[in-house]
Amino acid sequence: MTRIGLISDTHDYLDEQIFEHFKNCDEIWHAGDFGSLSLAQNLIRGVENLQNGANTGKGIILRGVYGNIDGTDIRSVYPEKLHFTCEGVRVFIQHIGGYPTKYAPGVKKEISDHASGLFISGHSHILKIMYDEKLQCLHMNPGAAGKQGWQKVRTLIRFVIDETEMKDCEVIEL
Repeated sequence: MTRIGLISDTHDYLDEQIFEHFKNCDEIWHAGDFGSLSLAQNLIRGVENLQNGANTGKGIILRGVYGNIDGTDIRSVYPEKLHFTCEGVRVFIQHIGGYPTKYAPGVKKEISDHASGLFISGHSHILKIMYDEKLQCLHMNPGAAGKQGWQKVRTLIRFVIDETEMKDCEVIEL
């Protein structure tokens, strides 16, 4: 079982509430527009500090992709597209990806080619969790956790992958 904290569009703003919400997570996934490499480092450090205070003895894994506002510091560490397997689920993350019925160019093919069961995007600042029946793929966009943009509510998602099952999904408003 893997507990995941999903975040996007921080735009170099890191709300300290995030650390508390992600303190029991095994991995944090960032769907792009970090804003700076120091934000990524502070995100890991903040969650690990809470975990160590609770004597969990584990480190946090941060997976992510760069977004359209990210500079070379982020782009040198995080790719544009990320494919990996978590438990038994093939995951695909791309910042500008759209959503079922309105995918960005090439995304639908990439989901099919990699047999992705979970597709994660950011960019729109709109929280969405939708299932694509045709592709047999769950789509998640955690909305925006930063202050930059037009969104009125900052959001993130917490969920669990247990073997091939995605469950216990929680939408968190900051």
